[in-house]
Amino acid sequence: MRAIKSAAVLMVFALTLAGAGFAANSPQDGQPAPEFRLQDQHGHWHSLKQYRGQWVVLYFYPKDETPGCTTEACTFRDDILKFRALGVQVLGVSLDDVESHVAFAAKYHLPFPLLADTHRQVAARYGVLSSILGLFHYARRETFVIDPRGRIARHYRDVDPKANAGRVLSDLARLMKAVPAAG
Repeated sequence: MRAIKSAAVLMVFALTLAGAGFAANSPQDGQPAPEFRLQDQHGHWHSLKQYRGQWVVLYFYPKDETPGCTTEACTFRDDILKFRALGVQVLGVSLDDVESHVAFAAKYHLPFPLLADTHRQVAARYGVLSSILGLFHYARRETFVIDPRGRIARHYRDVDPKANAGRVLSDLARLMKAVPAAG
């Protein structure tokens, strides 16, 4: 029992250390959002460039089919009509491959692209790439709102899977008033 408790404490410590070094690498509010080109669950390619002129919610999550990630994806799914009414594109990103995204999106009827960052480059550019003891890599649960000019309008670091979509929606009205449309 003592060994299990020690292992649990070590794991929490490792997770804390794993995330600690990456925050400085994240683009800050007002900075250009890093470009990307990733494939979704339908085999379509997406780049940030193709969304120039509209708002984008780019949310990173650790793993398909895990409880928190499923909750978060389903809250975005449940609010997708509100995002669409605002003209906002929602994109989910994890390190999972396209096949994993196919199953995850189909099972939960996710009506937005899930992008496969299998080479970990986009997660690294956005400063959300993390690992446990250097063995298991994942994208930390963080969200970026990108304005029509391609700049970071808001970065959410401390994300609650149940509340993220609602929090982003409530902030979008204010953000949209503060940033003029791309022209």
